[in-house]
Amino acid sequence: MTEFALRKIVVQIEEILHEGGPLVTPPPLRGAIYAICANPFAGRYEPDLQPAMDALKPLALQLTDRLVTALGGRAGIDAYGKGAVVGERGESEHGALWHVAGGYGMRERLGECRAIVPSAMKVGGMGATLDIPLGHLNAAYVRSRFDVITVACADGPRSGEVLFALAMARGGRVHSRMGGLEIDQVKGEDGLR
Repeated sequence: MTEFALRKIVVQIEEILHEGGPLVTPPPLRGAIYAICANPFAGRYEPDLQPAMDALKPLALQLTDRLVTALGGRAGIDAYGKGAVVGERGESEHGALWHVAGGYGMRERLGECRAIVPSAMKVGGMGATLDIPLGHLNAAYVRSRFDVITVACADGPRSGEVLFALAMARGGRVHSRMGGLEIDQVKGEDGLR
């Protein structure tokens, strides 16, 4: 079994009251959680990485549970995303290990989610920022949920580590007014509308 030894977990919550317009009540929330883990593949080429995805599923469930709690519970969470930053001596494919674990971990805990989980990954050093894209859980065309939350770890990922992140939101951009599919029009049938 592949080991991703955990060094630390960080949670961040943003409460957006306004962006120059009127105050919004209740304010939308964006949250992210990430884990800094050892990268068991750092410094070597592994031709078959797929079995390692299963090893990350318990971490994804743990992070999902903690982020849902930090956001005040499941009710109202309507957007999600995921991402990874692979440290020195790793490759971007090591971040891609998070696709299945991260996405399906959130889907298992959040319930019915038909839309694709937006994702971003890259190779970067300590303090690298990662913009995690957000999208609606059931309808990819809900423009008000097109958003991003930025994460960064001052002391990671170190050489031989990887940062695995999940993100969720309760509500859309604070002053969304770009049209498109509105929340009350979501059918949640095909992941698009």
